[in-house]
Amino acid sequence: MKFSPETVHMQVSSPLGNLIVAATPRGLSGLWFDDQQYLPPWANWPQVSDHPMLLATQTWLAAYFAGDTTPWTLPLDMSAGTAFQQSVWQALLKIPRGQCSTYGQISQDIGNPTAVRAVGGAIGHNPIGIIVPCHRVIGKDGSLTGYAGGLGRKTKLLDLELRDTAPHPESLF
Repeated sequence: MKFSPETVHMQVSSPLGNLIVAATPRGLSGLWFDDQQYLPPWANWPQVSDHPMLLATQTWLAAYFAGDTTPWTLPLDMSAGTAFQQSVWQALLKIPRGQCSTYGQISQDIGNPTAVRAVGGAIGHNPIGIIVPCHRVIGKDGSLTGYAGGLGRKTKLLDLELRDTAPHPESLF
């Protein structure tokens, strides 16, 4: 992935661990747990504390973890990825809160039904976790599979979203 030279970042704490949030003039370009797989070279980007997009993201995340179901509406900059990756990430944005999809379904959704493994790779390298909800993708048998931030966090994110969208949830799976 190739991030813009104009990328800036800040660090944000969350109930699931510290987050790195990044932005460019085009929009939010990154949101990662600071110990997850596939981290970009964020330490090389200028750290700022007063960037409007980063502050808005910090506010949105606090509300999200408090159970607010308001969707993300600010611009996203996914230009660091390939056209294929961007198509997968756009498909992830269509998975409603409190629901899950499968890698195979995402492959179908982007019009490339045989690209299940490539879809999995693109999902694993999603640069805007939580907001671009890669945690909502599960195995075809309903099992929790891969999450760059760890399966424990994936479970907690899904539980949070299910609790906030379903009156009496029994289980996601």
